[in-house]
Formats: sequence, C-alpha cells, structure tokens
Amino acid sequence: MKKILLIEDNDDIRNNTAEILELSNYEVFTAENGKAGIEQALKHIPDLIICDVMMPVLDGFGVLHSLQKNKSVKNIPFIFLTAKTERSDIRKGMELGADDYITKPFTGTELLNAVDSRIKKIDALKQEVANGLEGFNNLLKVTHDKNALQDLTLDRDIDKFKKKQIIYTEGNRPNKIFYVMSGKIKTFRTNDDGKELITDLYSAGDFFGYIPLLEKTSYRDTAEALEESEITIIPKEDFDELLNNNWEVSQKFVQLLANNVSTKEEQLLKLAYNSLRKKVADALLLLIKKYKDKNINPFEINISRESLASIAGTATESLIRTLGDFKNEKIIDIKNGNIIVTDEKKLENMHN
Repeated sequence: MKKILLIEDNDDIRNNTAEILELSNYEVFTAENGKAGIEQALKHIPDLIICDVMMPVLDGFGVLHSLQKNKSVKNIPFIFLTAKTERSDIRKGMELGADDYITKPFTGTELLNAVDSRIKKIDALKQEVANGLEGFNNLLKVTHDKNALQDLTLDRDIDKFKKKQIIYTEGNRPNKIFYVMSGKIKTFRTNDDGKELITDLYSAGDFFGYIPLLEKTSYRDTAEALEESEITIIPKEDFDELLNNNWEVSQKFVQLLANNVSTKEEQLLKLAYNSLRKKVADALLLLIKKYKDKNINPFEINISRESLASIAGTATESLIRTLGDFKNEKIIDIKNGNIIVTDEKKLENMHN
C-alpha cells in the first residue's frame, strides 16, 4: 500500500482529503502545519507528499526547501495544494522542485488523477532499466504527461544518409543526439591495424550518440549507415532540458550507463572466450534482436560479411566458412547475398 503524507492546516480540508485518499486504498498520514509535516515525513518516508502552501509555523515552500536538504526524503514526489492561482506562485513552487500543483477548490477526481499519475510515473521509474536504447526509450515515455519520445522528435528536420555514409566520427565532440526514423545504423571502433569492431546496432525508433553527452566526453566510436537511412537530429540543449527537468530520470540515466558498461564487459568476455561458431551464432542473434520484424518470418538481412565479422569479432574468412557450415546444417540459407535464418533455436542452443 502506497503511503501519502498530507500537510494541511485547515481541519475540514485535511480530514476530507485524507478520507478520499484512504477510500482509494492509500495509507495516509497527516500534519496540521509545516513543522509537523517535516517530522512526519522523516518518520514515515512516504511515497508522495501533498502539502498546502499557506500554513502557520512553516509554509509549503519552506517544507519543500527543508525536505530537499535531507537525503532520505529529498526525492519524494511533492504536490502543492493551494488556493493561490497566480502564475508567479506556481512558477516558484516548480522552481523549488515541486512535481505538481492542485488548486483549491478541487474535486475528488482531480485529486486522485494527480496522485495516481504521479504514483504511476514513480513506479515506472523504479523499474529496472533495460540495457541500451530500449531502456532509453522507455524512460522517455514515462517522464511527461504527453509522449515524450514523440515530443522530442516532433517537427524537426530529417537528414537522409546513404549506405556507408558517416554520421559522426570517433574523437569529435558531441553537440546533438540522433533518432532513427528509418534504416539501420552501426557504431564501430577501429584499432591501429585498421580492424573494425562494431559496438552497437540501431534501427527505426532508436536514439544513439547520447552516451558521450551524458559522460561529457568525445565520441568513442564512429556511426555509419548500414543502408539508406533517415535520421532526426536533436540539439544538445533539448536533450539537456529533458534530463534537467526530472531528477529521477537523471538518476536512471546513470543506471543506464552502468548497465551499458556491464553489457560491453559481457561482450568483451564473449569475444575473448567463445568459440568461433558461438561468436557467429551470437552475432546473428544480435541482428535478429535488433532488426527482426515480428510479422515477417523467417528473419532475412542483407549485411556485408565484413560488418558481420566485425560484430562477431572474427576474421572475415573465418566468418564466411562458418556461415557455410551453418548453411549445410540448415541453420541458415543464403540467397543473393542475403542471410536467411531458418532455425533460430539452433542458434540459441549453439554450444560453446
């Protein structure tokens, strides 16, 4: 049961509001002034705080300011409850870090909608963040009342890239992020001998190029179109605004970065210790995961053998021989250069 702290000096409003919340299956704690509210917050660590602005002893602004100085409660969602409707007061509350603002008089439905919306967003942000772009996109979808993913990419210019055209280069400083409208993108690094290692793959609906902005570093890889692609380019300022408007989202991006590091470590271990057959099987499974259309079977892709060898972390000649073995074993088929996966289960169960 979610815990809500209600800080309100008017007895009738406090009792009626608490009753509405309790009938909706929330555990409610109440306080009649700001000082008592802070004490209750520290004692019960609620999931949400609803607080009046104009109160004796300590007003709502003071409560929010005080709570944000305490690590144990500083990130609890905070909704102001007030009869004041001037834009300056609303702006002041939001600048202090409030999450929402309910104006008196309000109906039970308005109250519960605000509370439910905030609770759902917090629950979504507490869920484990998936690795890579899926986690990034999920975060965008839970940060705003509207579809943040759509808002961030709406009404922007779309750049077209030809196959093998470079989008950004390793070593350059980032000032934008990229969103794939259509096509396929790879990022890769090249060693001193010119050998290429693909670091990630992207398709329609994916963002990429955001990690250097989060880390405040230069690009550590190069991005190239695997086929003709359409990409929306989003300025760094808009990306920063998304992060700065929500503390929880910023923290989840830290977690996302940590997960990304774990994924890269796992990838390096596989490249170091897996057999050749297992490496090629894992490379094909990665392509399936990134690019498979659920409505089209079997999975088919046109990819250069050099790029696939780079994903697998092996020599092109070794990859070609292994693909030939897989074809003879009826795990894949090859037609006009396209690779067709005919037995995905065998790839998944490939022994090391």
